[in-house]
Amino acid sequence: MTSVTSVEPTDRRRTVQVVGIGVTALLAVGMLSFLVLYWAQDLPVARELYAGFRAAGRGADAALGTNVFRHPFMWQSLSTGVLVGVVAPLVGVFLVHREMALIGETLAHTAFAGVAVGLLLTSTTGWSGSLLLVALVVAIAGALGVQWLTEHTDAYGDVPIAIMLSGSFAVGTLIISYGRGLTGINVEGYLFGNLAVVTVEGARLMGVLSMVVVAAIVLTYKPLLFITFDEQAARVAQLNVTGYNALLVVLTAVVVVGAMQVLGVILVAAMLVVPVAAASQVARSFREATRLSVLFGQLSVLGGFALAIRLGLPTGGSIVVVAISIYLGAIALSSSSIRALSTHG
Repeated sequence: MTSVTSVEPTDRRRTVQVVGIGVTALLAVGMLSFLVLYWAQDLPVARELYAGFRAAGRGADAALGTNVFRHPFMWQSLSTGVLVGVVAPLVGVFLVHREMALIGETLAHTAFAGVAVGLLLTSTTGWSGSLLLVALVVAIAGALGVQWLTEHTDAYGDVPIAIMLSGSFAVGTLIISYGRGLTGINVEGYLFGNLAVVTVEGARLMGVLSMVVVAAIVLTYKPLLFITFDEQAARVAQLNVTGYNALLVVLTAVVVVGAMQVLGVILVAAMLVVPVAAASQVARSFREATRLSVLFGQLSVLGGFALAIRLGLPTGGSIVVVAISIYLGAIALSSSSIRALSTHG
């Protein structure tokens, strides 16, 4: 009887998590569908479906007493946020358990330098390309640079990460200061996050990057898990540890650039860390921590958007405050603040 009663709560716990992940997946697919329909709205079939999204937005405004969801920019901002709520914790769960949480902050500063480079190109040459693409290229280069320094220097611990963090932000600051003298560049939206910063191109880029990140994690989940908990054993087993490490930091750069639109450079690393920290308080295995991280990340994004819209607050700060509230709630529910995770389950 004891074994039966102990198994039933575990089964219910797993069922609730799986249902939550299913709902999150449907929401993410819905947001991706909006991005596709918004891009292809001139086509006959897409036009009708896109009109359905607009009608749903008007219905949401009527129900909530708001005047925001009828506007396409809000849908694309929400789409970006929902996708961030999926991919940031999905990558962050590996970073946190490898004690690499600082890499997210580092690559956010590197992406900031990329935005600065893009703004300078725009102001001096008239180039009209996507700032986020420039930020993505610079962030990936920075990620690979950190990985190279870690593998090929004798620096202790996270010294290469600290050097890249301070160096890239210094370069970005110098470029911004120089650019402001030319054209009055304004980067506050990228620093603190702003719904208006999420452009049509930025939302589409986030959609593509999200699919890439999810596919990469699904395909490499087992090797990444092996390396996360026993890197030396993985090397003995002749896994390409260097390659997988490089993949992880590149995926982090991809997530950071996409999330920077909503959260800003200063707060973007929080979505890589805080939902995972909350999940680790109550999870019984790494797999469960992964599921809960995504669920907590999604709750943080949706709750943060609701708070920002209702009270007129910055989106990035609202999302992070909700995430930290979930983290504190997880601590309160946990029987212990430190829990050893099993790699099974």
